[in-house]
Amino acid sequence: MSQSLTIRRPDDWHLHLRDGAMLRAVLPETSRDFARAIIMPNLVPPVVTGAEAAAYRDRILAALPAGDAFTPLMTLYLTEDTDADDLAAAHASGLITAVKLYPAGATTNSASGVQDFDRVRPVLERMAEIGCPLCVHGEVTDPAVDIFDREAVFIERVLDPIRRATPGLRVVMEHITTSNGVDYVLAGDDTLGATITTHHLVINRNHILVGGIKPHYYCLPVAKREEHRLALRRAATSGKSRFFLGTDSAPHTDALKENSCGCAGCFTATNTMSILAQVFEQDNALDQLEAFTSLNGPAFYGLPANDAMITLTKGAPADYPSKLDTTDGPVTLFDPGYALHWRAS
Repeated sequence: MSQSLTIRRPDDWHLHLRDGAMLRAVLPETSRDFARAIIMPNLVPPVVTGAEAAAYRDRILAALPAGDAFTPLMTLYLTEDTDADDLAAAHASGLITAVKLYPAGATTNSASGVQDFDRVRPVLERMAEIGCPLCVHGEVTDPAVDIFDREAVFIERVLDPIRRATPGLRVVMEHITTSNGVDYVLAGDDTLGATITTHHLVINRNHILVGGIKPHYYCLPVAKREEHRLALRRAATSGKSRFFLGTDSAPHTDALKENSCGCAGCFTATNTMSILAQVFEQDNALDQLEAFTSLNGPAFYGLPANDAMITLTKGAPADYPSKLDTTDGPVTLFDPGYALHWRAS
């Protein structure tokens, strides 16, 4: 017996599209199911000005398959030299939707990120004035801090002081991975939201390390203990309005993942909706899937929910390819470790 669920078309509030050939290969995997996505600016070189965001948006739209209705929501990469006037103009024109904070060295292509947070305080104050959200990669990079503790320490040392010093700043804690992150959001007000990825709902750190290192499960922030994964599941399926989907789908070729210093990132764009439907079904929360994927994010960003609908149908196992072929090389699709019985149409 088949089963179906119709919901508003979802959005992805944290997405890596890369550029060039990789962009052209992975964009259709998102635009097939998703209406909008917050586009990460950590290219090489990063997208730091309004003009660069406009040029990147144009490249994305040029790569969009004919007939796909998809809107890239552009961001700027916050640096210690960010021009507040340029940022404000880009936001006022609708060119950018948010600004991204990477602590320097925290993740892929983050070398241009922030080291001295006092130097960006005037920009953050301007963002609070104009209502431009700050999307935060919430990890400290202090080598004395264990990698599994970086998120909790970031909240204490960096994020909470920033929010206290900048009242009214709208902040999205991206890809939270811990119960600490969940609790901090729940204790906050309506200026604080959080995205949760597909893969962090499925894997814990054992999936990466037990029985041999699994490079295609390695991501940053790294997956944590099982207790944290379960906290994320409870948050995502709760229906609470300040948790929403941000896949952090991050394509790397197999050659870059499967080597002595493999890149961080899970490529989930292709099968995210199938995985999420199964996760929410497992947790008896299918009635909350639309809120997580399609309603909460637009509400936080002050945008309308999508009018278009998609239908998820449960039936025989979905036949997803294990890899996406690109001219740069194959990209392995995230494997949840079990058959997927839901597909979007």
